Amino acid sequence: MALHSVCMAADVYLVCLQHALSTEKEEVMGLLIGDVDCERTLHISAVVMLRRSDKRKDRVEISPEQLTKAAIQADKLTHELGQPMRVLGWYHSHPHITVWPSHIDVRTQAMYQMMDKCFVGIIFSVFSEDKSTK
Repeated sequence: MALHSVCMAADVYLVCLQHALSTEKEEVMGLLIGDVDCERTLHISAVVMLRRSDKRKDRVEISPEQLTKAAIQADKLTHELGQPMRVLGWYHSHPHITVWPSHIDVRTQAMYQMMDKCFVGIIFSVFSEDKSTK
């Protein structure tokens, strides 16, 4: 099933943005939790910030343990909210570089989309300057 649109709760957006702005020296990442409605709109309503496991500053990876913990968190939210929730995406930062995904980002996204066609990836390009406005 192809998605029609993606809606991210404002508080989730602010958490992700603040996480992305927490360091300009290395990439950060997290997992996105939500659900897909009957009109094929993905609703992101929670976030799980992840610790870095890759020592390279321009790489982020999701470990199986982190994915499992996020799935457990989604299950807890399902019971608390009374609606189905699951891990539906990931986000990461690109400090001082373009918003466009790297070949590694594309490969990572493709891997997760093979498991779930609705899995989304969001890149926060932070600490970048528009040289033309100076």
